[in-house]
Amino acid sequence: MLKLHGHELSGNSYKVRLLLELLGLDYDWVRVDLMAGEHKGEAFLSLNPFGQVPVLQEDGTTLSDAQAILFYLAARRGDGLWLPADPLGQARVVRWLSTAAGEVRQGPESARLHHLFGVKAIPIERATEKAAFLLDQLERHLAHRQWLELERPTIADIAVFPYVALAPDGGIDLAPYPNVCAWIGRIKALPGYVPMKGLEA
Repeated sequence: MLKLHGHELSGNSYKVRLLLELLGLDYDWVRVDLMAGEHKGEAFLSLNPFGQVPVLQEDGTTLSDAQAILFYLAARRGDGLWLPADPLGQARVVRWLSTAAGEVRQGPESARLHHLFGVKAIPIERATEKAAFLLDQLERHLAHRQWLELERPTIADIAVFPYVALAPDGGIDLAPYPNVCAWIGRIKALPGYVPMKGLEA
């Protein structure tokens, strides 16, 4: 049985939960109380010494990092639909996993942490600039395509989607980006889609 440790307001936890639902996989959800510091406690640190959600467990294997978990699930359970088998296709998808861990984290994810959770150490002007740059790139990229790569939904879309769609939590208006908004709508329309707070269908 798959076991997912996460928090309901974590976009990184959500992207893994979303893929599990889209794949139709059974799993147990284990809530980690981030507000109470449970992710910094000894029990959780034994699962992930970095003290971050999500963590996935299966058959004695423990994996952390949302992007790595997405790759694992798509490669092991996705029947080639969510992650292509050919090296070039994989590289194109992995590029967006890197974007999720880089530009998305530095931009809309950081802005959300600042505004929604009061993390004042985040330089909000810089995060807002990064978010605008990312959204401009996505808007152009999606001008003549439905999905980020391969003309079908892949883990590239799942990795980037949550914090881009949650950008308004960080004070970022998505209205100037109609192609991005249409892409968000297509993801929400996928069979098996489940929402999180702020991303209701």
